[in-house]
Amino acid sequence: MTASTRQKPDDSDRPAVRGPTPSCAAFTLVELMIVLAIVGVVASFALPAYRDYLTRSRVGEGLSLAAPARLAVAENAVAGAQRLGSGYARPPATRNVESIDIDDKTGAITIHYTSLVAPSGENTLVLMPSTSDDLDASHAQVSISSNRSGTGTLTWECFAAGKTTSSLPIPGPVPDPSPTLPARFAPPECRA
Repeated sequence: MTASTRQKPDDSDRPAVRGPTPSCAAFTLVELMIVLAIVGVVASFALPAYRDYLTRSRVGEGLSLAAPARLAVAENAVAGAQRLGSGYARPPATRNVESIDIDDKTGAITIHYTSLVAPSGENTLVLMPSTSDDLDASHAQVSISSNRSGTGTLTWECFAAGKTTSSLPIPGPVPDPSPTLPARFAPPECRA
């Protein structure tokens, strides 16, 4: 066959291939922008909530690390010890918990969190022990103190910023100094 006898292929059998029409491309762009806007709105609510969730889980670590301190206070209160924090060995600092201190006179446990949890000056949570006071009424709760063994069961109450009064029967324990951890990061039982 010579070049002059070659036939051109017949395109009548093939479907025509066309690009997207301008109106179709614009419609796809509008859909994409709507989806991005929805994702942005959802993210604006989800990210702060997730950050608060992470902070609350870090606060939970401090409460877990305070368990040996609670045990030491309870044992010393039963024994009528001079120092309610006697025999307690502080745990080493972690990424979330700076220190855990016991007030030797009242048995109050103060958990100091790192700046990863809350800024300095807004990072303490207080656990207050109390016991029933048979002098006032069988249901009243009073703070414990060194050299005084309480009657009844030792009860713990958690305090975060904003909680200024006890939720236990009057008079109930009140921490001094007041805790500073914002209530939104504290467990529900620590809030006002």
